[in-house]
Amino acid sequence: MNSIYEKALNFKNKYSSTVAFRIKKHSKVALNHLDQGETVEYVFVGQKNDKHIQMPNTFVFALTNKRMLLSKKRVFFGYLFYAITPDMLNDVKVKANIFWGKIIIDTVKELVTISNLSKRSLDEIETAITKYMIEKKNFIV
Repeated sequence: MNSIYEKALNFKNKYSSTVAFRIKKHSKVALNHLDQGETVEYVFVGQKNDKHIQMPNTFVFALTNKRMLLSKKRVFFGYLFYAITPDMLNDVKVKANIFWGKIIIDTVKELVTISNLSKRSLDEIETAITKYMIEKKNFIV
């Protein structure tokens, strides 16, 4: 079984109010792009968009020992895949609203907004991304 899918499903089951669809298909895209020797450290799901009303935009986000993977299988043809290397990451911002929250990852080139996340999941995601950035960028704490 696909370990990315299993971890994504565990996240979705743990934080069931997170909005996410077609997790298995999106996970398969990420799995196809894993390099040899690359291991998955943390996986979560969410909507890659700026607005809460853009619901059908689910991505699987995987932190590996080499990079951050963002993957989405399109409904009809093709897929979207982004890889963000640790040197491109700047900082993380968390916003909690009434029902859901969002994580904003500042990279050198753009802001990656992940919305419609369960408010309970925000601390776990922020901690995982921050630890990832510290470890991979070799910061001294």
